Amino acid sequence: MARRYDCNDATDRKTGLREAASAVRRGELVVLPTDTLYGIGADAFSPEAVHDLLAAKGRGRGMPTPVLIGSPNTLHGLVTDFSEQAWELVDAFWPGALTLVAKHQPSLAWDLGDTGGTVAVRMPLHPVAIELLTEVGPMAVSSANLSGHPAPEDCDAAREMLGDSVSVYLDGGPTPGIQPSSIVDVTGKVPVLLREGALTADQLREVVPDLEVAP
Repeated sequence: MARRYDCNDATDRKTGLREAASAVRRGELVVLPTDTLYGIGADAFSPEAVHDLLAAKGRGRGMPTPVLIGSPNTLHGLVTDFSEQAWELVDAFWPGALTLVAKHQPSLAWDLGDTGGTVAVRMPLHPVAIELLTEVGPMAVSSANLSGHPAPEDCDAAREMLGDSVSVYLDGGPTPGIQPSSIVDVTGKVPVLLREGALTADQLREVVPDLEVAP
């Protein structure tokens, strides 16, 4: 039976974060608020948990799961060939609504889907998310909706779609908006905007002027 915790109540939040961390360590799924949309998350280093996450959403391996982290320092153990421009984007927009697609360390024992040796990584600007990520480490997190359905702006919408496939729901109230994060590919010599979301190309070019936009 799924458990839900009101993170606007100090006592419930403390209990909910403890229960969510325990669930993640057991390989179970949790729903958490972020600064963009609600996400469904699992231990990034548990292939079984990530498989369950994709199954709960009705999503295939061809759409790999992004990874959320609680600190930019975590990047050092996750990615390789991370350019100076990529670090400049991190410095300017993290924590926040920017997802970076980078080459992941080949030694990592994870299976996020058909990634082609890359990982989409982000540090969200949300205290509940950061606290959980700091406690459990990198999490595979995707929008908390069934594939093909609108991404949820509140915990009720997420629970209606995902039900008991999720062990713990952390209810942080409505999210600030419906725009997803912007996605920039930093695997090449020039950063490429793959998806414009909460951050525009013009905002990103203030930091990396040679940013290209994918067709």
